[in-house]
Amino acid sequence: MQPDFALPMLDKADFEILFKSQYKALCFFAMKYVKDYEASREIVQDVFLRLWEKREKMDPSKSLKAYLGTAVRNRCINYLRDHKKFNHDLMDIEEYNPDMTAVPADKLVEADIRTRIGEAKAELPEKCREIFVLSREEHLKYQEIAVKLNISVKTVETQMSKALQHMRERLREYLL
Repeated sequence: MQPDFALPMLDKADFEILFKSQYKALCFFAMKYVKDYEASREIVQDVFLRLWEKREKMDPSKSLKAYLGTAVRNRCINYLRDHKKFNHDLMDIEEYNPDMTAVPADKLVEADIRTRIGEAKAELPEKCREIFVLSREEHLKYQEIAVKLNISVKTVETQMSKALQHMRERLREYLL
């Protein structure tokens, strides 16, 4: 990644250079998740399109390479979830993949994020936290949670909405 790219000042020529220099690597990165060449190309193109559309609103002090990597990763996870191909053990396995070349600073950020998620989760009211854990960690559907806890699906939806709002608020600085 060339360090002289500044997002708000990124013109079409610079954007084209950035796209050409990063597109292939990001497609390979996406392929590790989605295992589909066309889907990975589409994901990367969408990320670049969003970068271009949002370039003037983005923080120029943030790493462009980190933004692209995170955005592609998040889009891949969304793709897998939406296409019901998500392997719930993917996140655990990813940490132990010998092909991954994590920078030590990335591990520190990851540890910080995990800590912040744990703290935010602990702040949730007990029932709300229980519903959140069943949904996000045990991967139960709202209907399954409702049956398990003997509550209505609407209650599950309301509690999940509150939990997700709280998590978004507490983890705002890590969201794109």
